[in-house]
Amino acid sequence: MTDDSTSAPGSSGTTGSKGTIVLVHGLWLTPRSWEHWANRYTGLGYQVLAPAWPGMEVEVEALRRDPSVMNGLGVTEVADHYEQIIRGLDAPLIIIGHSFGGLLVQILLDRGLGSAGVAIDSAPVKGVLRLPIAALRSSFPVLRNPANRKRTVGLSPKQFHYGFTNTLSEEESKPIYERYHVPSSGRPVWQVATANLLPNPATKVNLRNNERSPLLLIAGGADHTVPASLNRENFKRYRKSTATTDYKEFPGRPHLTGGVPGWEEVADYALDWATKHTARSSPAS
Repeated sequence: MTDDSTSAPGSSGTTGSKGTIVLVHGLWLTPRSWEHWANRYTGLGYQVLAPAWPGMEVEVEALRRDPSVMNGLGVTEVADHYEQIIRGLDAPLIIIGHSFGGLLVQILLDRGLGSAGVAIDSAPVKGVLRLPIAALRSSFPVLRNPANRKRTVGLSPKQFHYGFTNTLSEEESKPIYERYHVPSSGRPVWQVATANLLPNPATKVNLRNNERSPLLLIAGGADHTVPASLNRENFKRYRKSTATTDYKEFPGRPHLTGGVPGWEEVADYALDWATKHTARSSPAS
């Protein structure tokens, strides 16, 4: 450990000569949140796939009108959905996920998928015990009511600003909210919140798995939803695994690091790390 083809749903629609990158979005977002990264990676010669979570294969505006398709959707169902997609792709491939998508990257790598994985501002796996006040505040719209386990919950512009774009002004955050935000299933938030109380929660991975592909955890220094301290602890939980696990923190970056100015630095670092580690690891998928 160190600190420092064919088109498919969400695809760029081109077959890349350099390989395939699968982008996994998180809660309160859709594949649209990857639009800048997908264009950048496609321009570099990669096939880029950004599949939606099950039931979310429509535009942002449609999901806002009827978010009920996500009611009760949980981590395991989403992970199984991505596993089915990835097993149909040629290896080697890189999996990059944001927020709950970062948690899904960790689960998918643990299942033996991907040749390298990058988890950005990742929701924590079972075993991470830290509970920062900022993270609790960001999750409060879901956790304040146990009935939200089975419901879909949206964020107000103010809540989105605090949790996703806090390094911007509220005026700068509003168009980002309008373009990307959708209500999301409350169940994954509850699954993370209760993971350490259960023997086999949906967020459990084998932290001693020596056979999984290389994993990079990226944190944002100004992230409220998943503060860097959570990412650092998540990283340290892998210390007994001999598989490559690295950590990188970008100071001053909020939770939606891929959708605010300066996203290029994070995107390029993630790809550079992944390609270097894919080159010296055998495809696992």
